[in-house]
Amino acid sequence: MKLPKLLLFLLAISIFSCAKKEETSSFKFSVWSTASPEKSDADYTNEFKKYKEGGIDEVLINTSTNPELLKRIVPIATKEGLKVHAWIMAVNRPGDSIALKHPEWYQVSKEGKSCFDTRPYVEYYQWLCPTRKESREHILQLVEELAKVEGIESVHLDYIRFPDIFLPISLLPKYNLVQDTELPQFDFCYCDECVKAFEKIHHKNPKESHNTSIDMEWKNFRLNAIKALVDDAYEVVHKHNKQLTAAVFPYPEMADHMVRQRWDKWNIDEVYPMIYHSFYDEEIDWVGYATKQGVADLEGKKTKINTGVYIPGLKNDAELKEAILLAKENGATGVSFFDGNALSESNLKTIKETKVSLQ
Repeated sequence: MKLPKLLLFLLAISIFSCAKKEETSSFKFSVWSTASPEKSDADYTNEFKKYKEGGIDEVLINTSTNPELLKRIVPIATKEGLKVHAWIMAVNRPGDSIALKHPEWYQVSKEGKSCFDTRPYVEYYQWLCPTRKESREHILQLVEELAKVEGIESVHLDYIRFPDIFLPISLLPKYNLVQDTELPQFDFCYCDECVKAFEKIHHKNPKESHNTSIDMEWKNFRLNAIKALVDDAYEVVHKHNKQLTAAVFPYPEMADHMVRQRWDKWNIDEVYPMIYHSFYDEEIDWVGYATKQGVADLEGKKTKINTGVYIPGLKNDAELKEAILLAKENGATGVSFFDGNALSESNLKTIKETKVSLQ
């Protein structure tokens, strides 16, 4: 009787070991990368080969919403063993040739100024209204064109939010700003369509609010406008048998406060919270803290978290390894690095060695 018991014990150990190995090997490593039509196929091959040899599994590629360039790049990346996600600037659409023909599509600040010609913070902040039928349909059409490209894993939404009502603390000196309260020049969207839609639901005009910063209905209206856009994008992308993913702010409560983005309530397959600790004057352990917050807020949902790490914000490779381990220990299913150009040979060596140690 001892032999069967021993065999059963060894079988149980084997199953447990395989399960643990599958759990660690499913922890993925991604990188954000920006494409250019001027780059040759050989240049892309070298770039992707470098990533793969450095332990990277997936690339999130910004082709400036050009499906033809994406079609060219996907086979090259796939040949090098990388999965591809189509990265799109969604609500912020700088230089969008179609949108620029429609000034009414753009978000309007509490001051009454449009992103079409008066941009908050930087010139590339040209935000489309997520409520207006025509502008949101334009965004969804762009998403669908990318979703049609064969071989991609997901359409990866970025800037899927409102302009920053509050900047990360370390960026404030750059703009010579103090943001202790919500400032009207950074508070959006007060366009006619948003005001009309809000009035229809709540029977009041946000422009006449005594204090919009504590008007929860007005804030939720904007949170829900982004959610509705994401949820529609989810249906569009899944119709083409692709996933929907997004780059988001560090954790839901923080995203809610800073950019009107409550990503734990979205219909979405995976999120890549940009837990760039240096932006917030935080220490490296904040990567674990913010990851854990997001994981807790997603409890009971199928949405996966991939912790975003800002390479220039790390002091050394020891911090890079620590960030990866903190993400995994706190429930992330992967890490993503910003960005490909910032990854040194030393960084890639550390990523690969850390990946091996987790297997």
